[in-house]
Amino acid sequence: MAKKKKEKTIRKPLFDRIFPPRTIMVGDQSVQKPRSRTWLIMIFMLAVVWGSVIVTKFDIGIVIRRGYQLTVILAKVFNPDWSYLNKVINPLLDTIKMSVLGSVIGSTLALPFAVMASTNINKSGWLVAILRVILNVIRTLPTLVIASICALIFGLGTFAGTVAITVFTFGIVAKMLYESIETIDMGAFEAMEALGASKFQAFWSAVMPQVLPTYLSHSLYSFEINIRAATILGYVGAGGLGILINERIGWRDYEGLGTVLITLFVVVLIIENTSQYLRRKLS
Repeated sequence: MAKKKKEKTIRKPLFDRIFPPRTIMVGDQSVQKPRSRTWLIMIFMLAVVWGSVIVTKFDIGIVIRRGYQLTVILAKVFNPDWSYLNKVINPLLDTIKMSVLGSVIGSTLALPFAVMASTNINKSGWLVAILRVILNVIRTLPTLVIASICALIFGLGTFAGTVAITVFTFGIVAKMLYESIETIDMGAFEAMEALGASKFQAFWSAVMPQVLPTYLSHSLYSFEINIRAATILGYVGAGGLGILINERIGWRDYEGLGTVLITLFVVVLIIENTSQYLRRKLS
């Protein structure tokens, strides 16, 4: 008994050993009440914030002294130069085309990989592990980094941007889809296999109808993300509106920048509302 009591004492959390619980009376019985850890968490958070301020050299004084520039720039942005609109149309169309094509190709390629990465469809543990590692690596790379690599490989232009969006969409849709596949009812799939159907026939007839709305919803959601992401790919030479945005900022032409941003805002708003409507219908 003494040995067991000693083991229990050793296994107590470090906090409880340093700050022992208080003994309080509840009626006729004494109860041990653990001490609050809130103050310890607050001290830790303050230390982390303070350390971050020192490392990043954050200076609130600069924010206060230069903050008024935000209103100056915004006033120019919201006073757009509409004569610049004719130069925005073609890059805007390039951005939309990159997003549409990249989303379609990436979502299409993601479907077979998601099926093979699902543990309830693919019983090969080592293959599932390899595919998931590949998908995790792809998803850790931001679109801008992928676009930089594609621009080096394929040259500057919208083709590099389309490939970058394809790779990004592939990683996102495949990840979300195999998680959805693993939550479905496998009864119909197993019954069809038992009747002699091939794995592909069983998947297409029993699983695909269950995951199709989710798959299309994931693809539309990725398309929403890609429209916004495609606008900055021009910073690395991958075409689209990013080239104009970078150029206008470099020339301090905030009126022209306002034309680009407002046009982009309207297009993104239309696309997102349409996508959300379609996803509600699918659900």
